[in-house]
Amino acid sequence: MKKNVTFSDIAKYANVSKATVSRYFNNPECLTQTTKQKIATVLEQLNYQENKVARILANGKTEFIGIIMPNLFHQYYTQLLNHILETYSKYGYKFIVFSGKEDLQQERQYISELLAYQIEGLIVLSHTIPSYELKQLPIPVVSIEREDTYISSVNTNNYHGGVQATKKLIQNQCDILIHINNSIDKKRPAYGRIQGFIDICEQYHKPYQVIFEELDNCYLDYLHKMEQVLKILQKQYPKQKKGVFCSNDTIANALLNVLVRQQIQIPNQYEVIGFDNSVLSQQSIIPMTTIAQNIEQIAAYTMEILTKQIEQKKHALPQQPIRQMVVEPEIIVRETTL
Repeated sequence: MKKNVTFSDIAKYANVSKATVSRYFNNPECLTQTTKQKIATVLEQLNYQENKVARILANGKTEFIGIIMPNLFHQYYTQLLNHILETYSKYGYKFIVFSGKEDLQQERQYISELLAYQIEGLIVLSHTIPSYELKQLPIPVVSIEREDTYISSVNTNNYHGGVQATKKLIQNQCDILIHINNSIDKKRPAYGRIQGFIDICEQYHKPYQVIFEELDNCYLDYLHKMEQVLKILQKQYPKQKKGVFCSNDTIANALLNVLVRQQIQIPNQYEVIGFDNSVLSQQSIIPMTTIAQNIEQIAAYTMEILTKQIEQKKHALPQQPIRQMVVEPEIIVRETTL
């Protein structure tokens, strides 16, 4: 049986004390580069396999970060989660992920469990728990695309995204402009998509309508609701070219499917713009014009802010002001608009 390499073995071969070896693993910033390199060389020679459990027990640091997602139905969330997970190679943090499904008590229970696992930081995308409550947690918290009054955050410039989409529909001479969205709290960053749409319609004196639909996380429900919306639009604006800006690509894709089934011409009778630039927008029955969120940049900023806050807490440094970063979106023009 292969003998486990101990700190004593490492100290002996590196000609340093056991305390120095312990500092190498737990507080490497205390050591000179020469000493760190000497120990690293010995670890390689001895084929050392670190005992992660022992290290956690020794210093209380798990190298785990918790993530609370609202759901994994929308591709935006799954793509963002993938980019966050890919930061392991840069920061070395592992992740424990829960999908809260907008259940307040369930999400509080998830956070309790995450704290029991001694996570070092938390990323929150769900909208359920208010930021003043998240601020009270004993760990750093960074949110993405949610109410963020009391915590650090990374958001898309949703207002600018709404402006770009609306201007494109006006430029393409749509007669009536429509925005379709879930009912949404004005405190959420995504409300900027609605406000940008309304402001540009009014600035250019274009007739418009905002349609709010309560949509379940089920594609059949999306199709059913879009069938109902289409009936209303066809009845109210029978001979007008309609420009529809949807709050996400999933809504836009459902609407596209209904339009195609009813043999309505796109983009001559309807122009459709989504939001997110998810994979769905490229794979839809007609490649979709959409507002691209820079998901990779959002993930990068989130981890940059969170890891800095973790380091500050770890070394008992003064608490820094909350950071709220905004990432610019970009319109991607495909075949659902002219």
